[in-house]
Amino acid sequence: MAQRNHEGETAGDLLGDYLRNQAMRFLRGLRLHECSGADAAEASDASEVMRGASRRISGALLTFRPVTDPPWADGLRTELIWVSGVLADEHAYASRLARLLEALHRLSGSAAPQIPAARGAAGPRGGLALGAARAAALLDRQLTLARTRAHSATLQAFGSARFHAVADAVAVLASEVQVDPVAARGDVHQVLVPLASVAESRLAEAVCRLPEPSRIHDEAQDAFWHTVRRLLRTHRYALEVLGEDVTRLATAGEALDRHRDAAEAASASALAARTPRIAPATAYALGVLHADQRHEVEAARLAFQHVWQRSAVRT
Repeated sequence: MAQRNHEGETAGDLLGDYLRNQAMRFLRGLRLHECSGADAAEASDASEVMRGASRRISGALLTFRPVTDPPWADGLRTELIWVSGVLADEHAYASRLARLLEALHRLSGSAAPQIPAARGAAGPRGGLALGAARAAALLDRQLTLARTRAHSATLQAFGSARFHAVADAVAVLASEVQVDPVAARGDVHQVLVPLASVAESRLAEAVCRLPEPSRIHDEAQDAFWHTVRRLLRTHRYALEVLGEDVTRLATAGEALDRHRDAAEAASASALAARTPRIAPATAYALGVLHADQRHEVEAARLAFQHVWQRSAVRT
């Protein structure tokens, strides 16, 4: 790991500055959300700011836990993970629906993947055209309902005592970070850098355990890649604390984000295809859609491997 000069800074100084900045970012997002009113776009942007700050605070608290007061860090991290999850659901359902509808439109207007046509259809494109509109309507109903429920859950969470307690804790964090008095006085290179190296090693080990990318659409492999995505994000945030360049990690993370989005979209199309009493043409269109998203999964895996191997060579 490259090391930057942190002369004159203690571990507590550097970590504290990062956590306080992220706490202020969370509070700005909260204010924007409160002022957004009925503007869905502004509320979504504010939620993204809060999610990003929540993830960074919880990631830093995990990696650099020995520098903090551990019970305090563990409690705050648990609550921020909850907040991030609540805020993510509504956005995820909306993005998934948009992704699937765009894919259906693209596929129905071009040559479909090599899947047998639905019974009675003239060919692959004809079979897809017959079912695409109904498949889109079915996905719209299912994912819009899920998004509405997630929105209600978000509103309920924002009005809960639990959320207000988290917001209060973050407001305190913006001015005061609870640290271990001995570790916090340590040198950055002797305290924070070794802890960040542990996060880097865990990521590298997880990448080594990844199955080889293949054209076999094995959903069971997705969990390995989701784990790498989580560990890469934790490693990236640790480097942000140290002021390191995270450009290549961000690029690799974008590939893993695409992997997650495609995998979840494929699962949504498979779930819709199991709806009772749907027409064969609709089921066919959903099957084509599922195959298309699994192809996107494989493409994202290859893109990540390319970025990761290139980074390893440069290192």
